[in-house]
Amino acid sequence: MKPLITCRHVDFGYENHDAVIDLNLEIFPGDYLCIVGENGSGKSTLIKGLMGLLKPTGGELCKSGELLYGGIGYLPQQTAAQRDFPASVREVVLSGTLSRRGLLPFYGEKEKQEARSAMERLGIEDLKDKCYRELSGGQQQRVLIARALCASRQMLILDEPITGLDPGAIQDFYHLIRQLNKTDHVAIVMVSHDLRNVIDEAGKILHLGQRTLFYGTAEDYKKSAAARGFLGGDGL
Repeated sequence: MKPLITCRHVDFGYENHDAVIDLNLEIFPGDYLCIVGENGSGKSTLIKGLMGLLKPTGGELCKSGELLYGGIGYLPQQTAAQRDFPASVREVVLSGTLSRRGLLPFYGEKEKQEARSAMERLGIEDLKDKCYRELSGGQQQRVLIARALCASRQMLILDEPITGLDPGAIQDFYHLIRQLNKTDHVAIVMVSHDLRNVIDEAGKILHLGQRTLFYGTAEDYKKSAAARGFLGGDGL
């Protein structure tokens, strides 16, 4: 199996300052990788680099043909303004196809079918005509995941996805992501501070502190010095 993304001794940064240094990483189809670390450790910079918004300042980053063709589905951390977005659920989900429509001025039947399929997959088809800002936090998150799936069925990158969700919606979110990963073999890359939950969800952990403090299985991470140092005491 070929990796979707390979990083070999990669650096990312801005204006002569590297925020991520000497990163070696492989993300395969069906992987579930959680990226953790203190504020300022390079997590956001790495996400921008994986999405192609930043070019490496050193090393080599390779993407598979699937990602070059379909892109990466991205679910950003929501702001208050985004939660109040005045559009229908259908419109929000359809907008996920924009990166693959090229210069076409209107949505075609193919894009509309992809949006319908994504809404069905996420169980929100009955909400398609509702205004996005009238939904609960958990419903909004499902809409954004459906939008991300319209951009790519190979990989989703999620940035602090449970921010603002109540405990019930958080567990619903993890269940949904687990299904997409296990059943649909979507590669998941998640940045999260919710370490005690994601450690039981993710297959791999990347702990950043500009350089890699740990990269390996979640089970090995639980026993690592990096986990103990991050959480204090005996770790996880």
